[in-house]
Amino acid sequence: MNVAIVGTGYVGLVTGVCLAERGNEVHCVDSNPTIIERLTRGEVTIFEPGLEEIYLRNLKKSRIGFSGDLEKAARAEVIFLCLPTPPGEDGSADLKYVLHVAAELGKIFARHNGAGYKVIVDKSTVPVGTSEKVRAEIRRHSGAAFEFDVVSNPEFLREGFAVEDFLRPERVVIGSNSDRAILVLKDLYEPFLQPGSMVFVMDEKSAEVTKYAANAFLALKISYMNDLANFSDAVGADIDKIREGIGSDSRIGNKFLFPGLGYGGSCLPKDVKALLRSAEDAGAPLTVLQAVENINQEQRKRFFGKMLNHFGGDLAGRQIAVWGIAFKPNTDDTREAPVFHIIDELLKANASVTVYDPEAMAGARARYGDRIRYAESSYGALQGADALLIATEWNEFRKPDFGLMKNLMRQPVLFDGRNIYDPRKMKERGFLYHSIGRKAYETHARTAEPGR
Repeated sequence: MNVAIVGTGYVGLVTGVCLAERGNEVHCVDSNPTIIERLTRGEVTIFEPGLEEIYLRNLKKSRIGFSGDLEKAARAEVIFLCLPTPPGEDGSADLKYVLHVAAELGKIFARHNGAGYKVIVDKSTVPVGTSEKVRAEIRRHSGAAFEFDVVSNPEFLREGFAVEDFLRPERVVIGSNSDRAILVLKDLYEPFLQPGSMVFVMDEKSAEVTKYAANAFLALKISYMNDLANFSDAVGADIDKIREGIGSDSRIGNKFLFPGLGYGGSCLPKDVKALLRSAEDAGAPLTVLQAVENINQEQRKRFFGKMLNHFGGDLAGRQIAVWGIAFKPNTDDTREAPVFHIIDELLKANASVTVYDPEAMAGARARYGDRIRYAESSYGALQGADALLIATEWNEFRKPDFGLMKNLMRQPVLFDGRNIYDPRKMKERGFLYHSIGRKAYETHARTAEPGR
């Protein structure tokens, strides 16, 4: 099938490459000429495990191409809109990119009225009613005679596992009332379906809400566990044992039950805000979801409070090492990374910060410039550090040389924002260890003065 992808971010590039991998002819369009140039010469523009191999294979076979020409995209049978929907000042999703492309497609269709039937697919996460707006915008410019349908087909790609999720989807949601469009999408996805894969067909609005509802529920689980972890800290309970106990209940499940610094990334923060705004506009406020958002904002403040309290309320002159910048492991995505909020507070408190991340250093440099230092290795960040903050649970951080860490650091103080170490073992190793929602095993030794 001849397919076009408009937008080559995380969703667009993964979608295009994976569709090409199943034999489709794919043309990707982006308005950024630098991105197009890099992709055309064989340079992957995002870090996503498994993506580069199949991207290069399909580029070599000429099954995927890139340009800034939307007219080329308009020749395809199926056109995916994989465009950003950033949050506006009021939290609502900004549809200017989606609707601009819809208008431009309508103008192109008007010039090529004999181009045949088209299926326009909203792949971006968009508020309820967006399909109607896209349809109206295309029709306004294309004229009444042009044949097309707009389908809501939300993505369910986990960063770090996006290629696997697309090639072997757990479920596919097709939002449309057009039998013709539904058949086209089913045919397109048929080669990806595995035994047990589910295809759900529903109206456009239900599909749009399904995506937001899924992300909001995951955010709810994260915030609930963080709230419960803070309660566990207060009463001396162990959140790890609690997590195991409740996760064994099949009605609850054991995923997304890990306390930490709060959710981040390109999806959950903006989707929660957008759904809250949509609910408010509809006169049906989601009060539970508002609590989810409040807890998430409070979580990184609480964790910074642990750091501040440890040093007696004064971080001036302290050297703080940070392991992890990406909002989660196996990605270079730093959008809404929780650690940024903590680094901001450290800098306000006049602490010095040195960071290391295997893939996301560019995101830190873009945000902080020369206000912080950048290490070339995890151990390089520790030289003379008064404390280490672990903000992303990369595998390379899980089994470090603790003896070397103690030798490099000025003080063996560790703030684990992801609970990746055993508190008892950390005490045995001689570290002052702070985690989230677990019984305290810290040796309350007096901290050294800065520079001593």
